[in-house]
Amino acid sequence: VKDLDFGMNQIIVRDGKGAKDRATVLPENVKAGLEEHLEYVKRLHEKDLADGYGRVYLPSALSRKYRKADREWIWQYVFPAKTLSKDPRSGIIRRHHIHASGLQRAVKEAVKLARINKNVSCHTLRHSFATHLL
Repeated sequence: VKDLDFGMNQIIVRDGKGAKDRATVLPENVKAGLEEHLEYVKRLHEKDLADGYGRVYLPSALSRKYRKADREWIWQYVFPAKTLSKDPRSGIIRRHHIHASGLQRAVKEAVKLARINKNVSCHTLRHSFATHLL
């Protein structure tokens, strides 16, 4: 959540190509829907905390430095998984992010519903977005 900056209209992409952090635009026309989605995610996180969960995986250096950061709102995933799962390494029950294959399936279904007879993937959308910015 902390990588969304509604004031500056940008999204920080962490550890991208070349292990670099980059900023990209947060389009004005998606802000309202994204804010509404984040309200739902925050309620889900608060429920998880009340139920004794609400933790996310953080890199070990961060988790050692900030002991309770894994429960804080700013560290939660923007697109959390529907269910909790047990971390096989630590045994801690956490809510992970949605799996990439779920997004890929949704894109394929949208392409099918739109009757687009071309191969379209998440990567195609990335390139279309970059071209549109030019």
